[in-house]
Amino acid sequence: MIKVGFIVNPYAGMGGAVGLKGTDGRIKEAIARGAVRESPAKAIRFLSGLTRKDLLFFTAGGEMGEDELKSAKISYTCLYHPHNPQSDQNTSISTTAADTIEACKKFLQNNCDIIIFCGGDGTARDVYSCTGAKTLILGIPTGVKIYSGVFATSPESAAKLLSQWNGYSYTDGEVMDVDEEEYRKGNLNTQVFGYAKIPSSSIPCQSCKQISCGDDRRATEEIASFITEIMRDDTLYLLGAGSTTGAIAERLGISHTLLGVDAVYQGRVVGSDLNEKQILSLLDQYGNVKIIISPVGAQGFILGRGNQQISHHVLARTGIDALIVVATEAKLKNTKSLYIDTGNPAMNEACGDTIQVICGYRMAIRARLNKEIILSGSGPGG
Repeated sequence: MIKVGFIVNPYAGMGGAVGLKGTDGRIKEAIARGAVRESPAKAIRFLSGLTRKDLLFFTAGGEMGEDELKSAKISYTCLYHPHNPQSDQNTSISTTAADTIEACKKFLQNNCDIIIFCGGDGTARDVYSCTGAKTLILGIPTGVKIYSGVFATSPESAAKLLSQWNGYSYTDGEVMDVDEEEYRKGNLNTQVFGYAKIPSSSIPCQSCKQISCGDDRRATEEIASFITEIMRDDTLYLLGAGSTTGAIAERLGISHTLLGVDAVYQGRVVGSDLNEKQILSLLDQYGNVKIIISPVGAQGFILGRGNQQISHHVLARTGIDALIVVATEAKLKNTKSLYIDTGNPAMNEACGDTIQVICGYRMAIRARLNKEIILSGSGPGG
């Protein structure tokens, strides 16, 4: 039997759609903005996709794992019950990073072979603070910030990986985190905390996000030139995060939120650093909408990492055809695969098997979307 420590950060990812770029110290604010918990549903997607029968689960109480295992009808042993006497009953905040750490300590005391966690980079850091490089870990991506190389690309791919894992082979993955306060200001400050052991399988984990260091400025400027040339006065444009979309804003002579979503109409900014609710409100005002986005570093995520504001609810209103993907050829060469993870498997499927990527002035390629990994599971949507 493979002993699995299973833990869920129920608040991970709540800051994404509401534009907070993370939930570290901002859970109450996220709830006040109307954020909903998506991490438990993604945890159930993972559990529902498991096919092997030799897994022995240990977990923490309530939404930290017990509830999700019950929902998936998987037997388990609960080793830790979170108890936070200072929890806020008005906002139902009942678990903290300290609970994650205490649960992991219990898993280690019971000699778990691997710890599976649902969360983002902050959760990865908390787990790694207990395990170091001694115990294998694997992340199910449910947070806003997913920069570490210890995450599967989706809940379904995590289920496939664990189901196919031989029980002993492993590789190394970076554990990274981002300074959220600086991130909210548009500054990307990352720190490597260490190298964790992750299970090795034919199903890949995601790469760490890479910051382009090559001189592809000319290609970026050509993309910006072409995009601004085809922009129409009767269309609202949502500019996603990144330096490539930033070059488009620069060419228009307008400000741009480097790590957020802005709205542009007739060459002027009509909304800055928007959250999902604000985007949906703009969709009520404008009939024609296009969404200009660029893949995240070497991870290759077009949607689902760092831009959760552009949710499946938004895409249901605009249609998939509203997407305009931009990336230089150099960036695409350093990107192993392209992914879309809207949080809704049906919406992912609607994106098709390929997507057009504008990579220069009047130049585009048809890039394949890695659908096998994103859509392999049969669990419910998040």
